[in-house]
Formats: sequence, structure tokens, C-alpha cells
Amino acid sequence: MAARVAVVDYGMGNIGSISKMLRHVGAEPIVSADPQQLRAADKLILPGVGHFDRAMANLHAAGLVDELKELVQTRGTPILGICLGMQLMCRSSEEGTQPGLGFVEARVRRFDFPGDRRLKVPHMGWRDLQLAKPSEIFDGLDDASRFYFVHSYFVDCSEERDVLARATYGHPFVAAFERDNVRGVQFHPEKSHRFGIRLLQNFVSDTK
Repeated sequence: MAARVAVVDYGMGNIGSISKMLRHVGAEPIVSADPQQLRAADKLILPGVGHFDRAMANLHAAGLVDELKELVQTRGTPILGICLGMQLMCRSSEEGTQPGLGFVEARVRRFDFPGDRRLKVPHMGWRDLQLAKPSEIFDGLDDASRFYFVHSYFVDCSEERDVLARATYGHPFVAAFERDNVRGVQFHPEKSHRFGIRLLQNFVSDTK
């Protein structure tokens, strides 16, 4: 039976492309903000494109903050946060004043480069990853795998054990984290061709 993967719909995120990719890897995507449908899912994906505070406001308005905390922290439902979705699972962000979901001990910081370095923000483009620890979600992928990024802010994990992979743009930053049933990726797997397909396939099929 295909895994039922709920893509949390709170009005911000590349939901169409993610759903298409999930179908491609054999999952049954459910795009919803309905708590009952989220509870019925085997796994969750929290997408996101845009501003941190607006995203948290949308989650609160939809009554999803407490629901997600119940599903993820109490029931142990596996969740994958993508781009802003990853950042929302942190404690806080320099992009706003609202607290995040707090699934991982981490803060979100803005890229800030001295003028003489001339690195553009947002960071856009393909980057290699440096894997920090083994994980089922990166099964079959290695340091030669490349993923597509579009972001102005990056995650700073408080605990090294949560860091799953790093990439470099001016300096190393956390490209993926993992704590128990919580995973986040700063890049867009739905835009990362065969590497992203493999990662989503791993998420859908792994046992966490």
C-alpha cells in the first residue's frame, strides 16, 4: 500500500511540485489543512516559501500549531520540513519575532557578508552536501549529490548531533537536520532532479 503523505497546506509553499514528485515516487499525497486528514497520514511534509512570521501566523490561523505539535512531538509522526518549512521547525528566526514550532533546538540566521565579499543574498543555485552522519533519508546519496537552494536565511543548530548535512555559501551552513522523527532540508528536493527524487523516495519508504 502506498504511504499516505500529507502536505500541510497553510497557504505558503511549492505544494503542486511536491505533490507531483510524491506521486512519482509512489506515495499518495494528501494536500490539506484539515486536522483529521493530517492525523490519518503516515507522514507529513511541511513546505514553505516566504516570510517566517507570516508563515507562523498562517499556521496559527489555521489551528495547525498545536495540531502539528501533537502529531510530531506526542504521536511521533515523521515529518519533513522543506526550505521555510525546515526553518519553521526551529525555535526562532532573525526574519521575525514569532516563535517557531520548536521541534529542533536551532535558530534561523540571515546570510550577512562583508561588502568586499560580494556574495548575493538570497543564495540561489546548486550545491554539494557534506554529510555529517548516516541517515536513511540520504540512503544511496553521497557527497557528490547536488541540490538546489533558494534562501536568504539559514539554520544554526544548537546541538551538533542534530546536523545531518552541511553546504557552503561563503561559510558552511546546515543544509539538513534530523532529530528522531523530525527532518528538515534547506534545499528544494522537488527542484533537485534525480537527487531530490531519491531523497523523497527514501523519506516515503523509510521506517522512521
